[in-house]
Amino acid sequence: MTLAKIFITGKVVKNPEKRFTQNDLPITSFTIDVNPQEESLVRVFAMGNLAETVEQTVKEGDSVIVEGRLQTNTFKTSNGRDKKIFEINASTVEKISGGATTQANAPKKENLVQFATEEISQDLIDEDEIPF
Repeated sequence: MTLAKIFITGKVVKNPEKRFTQNDLPITSFTIDVNPQEESLVRVFAMGNLAETVEQTVKEGDSVIVEGRLQTNTFKTSNGRDKKIFEINASTVEKISGGATTQANAPKKENLVQFATEEISQDLIDEDEIPF
């Protein structure tokens, strides 16, 4: 079930894992911790070209910003109880810092942004089009 569009930051707690659908579409999933004080984990998955880029670039310990659709899933635990988990179907992933770094080795900002196919017009309104 899709709930809403979301922007979220977190630290990657497990290296991304790439798999393929029956139609050979790559899907990469990883887990981020969005609240280190309480260990609030969110599963993120990316598809297509973004999946390839994430799998090659994002590693455990990296801090990332994820944009996508928030979804919930329910599954049964071993004791028969239903457990709800949150997932993000990512449309954009941006790495904002690497894992363990030192002062001499400051993190570089690395963009993994992949925009949707719709184009946004860059045209500006001319002064003669303003009605006042």
